[in-house]
Amino acid sequence: MAALRFSANLSWLFPELLGLPARLRAAGSSGFEAVEVAWPYAEPPEVLARAAREAGLRLVLINTPPGDQEKGEMGLGAVPGRQAAFRQGLEQAVRYAKALGCPSIPGKGAVARGSLVCSAAFLRLDMIHLMAGRVPQGADRRAVKAEMEIVFLENLRHAAGVLAQEDLVGLLEPINTRITDPQYFLDTPQQAAAILQKVGRPNLQLQMDIFHWQIMDGNLTGNIRESFLCPPTLSIPTSVLQALAGGSPAAPERSSGGTGQGLFSPCRLRCRGDTVEGLSWLRSYWDRRGHPEVAS
Repeated sequence: MAALRFSANLSWLFPELLGLPARLRAAGSSGFEAVEVAWPYAEPPEVLARAAREAGLRLVLINTPPGDQEKGEMGLGAVPGRQAAFRQGLEQAVRYAKALGCPSIPGKGAVARGSLVCSAAFLRLDMIHLMAGRVPQGADRRAVKAEMEIVFLENLRHAAGVLAQEDLVGLLEPINTRITDPQYFLDTPQQAAAILQKVGRPNLQLQMDIFHWQIMDGNLTGNIRESFLCPPTLSIPTSVLQALAGGSPAAPERSSGGTGQGLFSPCRLRCRGDTVEGLSWLRSYWDRRGHPEVAS
């Protein structure tokens, strides 16, 4: 098994540091070669680009803006009446991606099945998660599902065209509604795959986090084998990382990861106390397996 390549999710790691530039420096000093961040929009993109270059890091994933979080919004892609705000947020995400140097196109090893593309390798792995958003407060999920899907399809077709102009890839990530977010619209990989097939754009792909899939459906091996010819972006449970590292991560909620040549395993975990001390398991893994070669 090839050594895993890890990226630091700066929305989870280094919470003791204020501001993304400081977290970028910490991630670089800790040995990471790449980072992801949910919403980088509190900092000017030029500031983040400079901090990333100085730290020797590249950005691999950001999310579209969440919308009005004070009103309970968590993404706008499928939310009726918020199409204009979604498109404005998409333009902002693309501006950040361009400023931070995030062109990404499927490279050799991409295997298509219908309208899905499961990429075993990428020339660069820099993408934008197109957040679907939540079922409106007070609404019945079953009553609004059809309307929200129509809105989502419309927004995804628009997003595919915008992203294609910049050689960017859009990701859909199902989020479980049993524990993490009971109101999130896109909650199973099966639902996401069906939507992607309806959109039919090769630069829109599935980010499959098996943390969420296991909670919603279980039968991970069977579902992966049935649904895909090759691994999509996967989440690696903490128990796997513990075994690989020969130790125990310090109180992670979960760690998510990618499989396949050139893909990163995002470290989405919270450590007890100081993050650097909590990442000792990762340094142990690197000591044993070495840092993978950085793709050119």
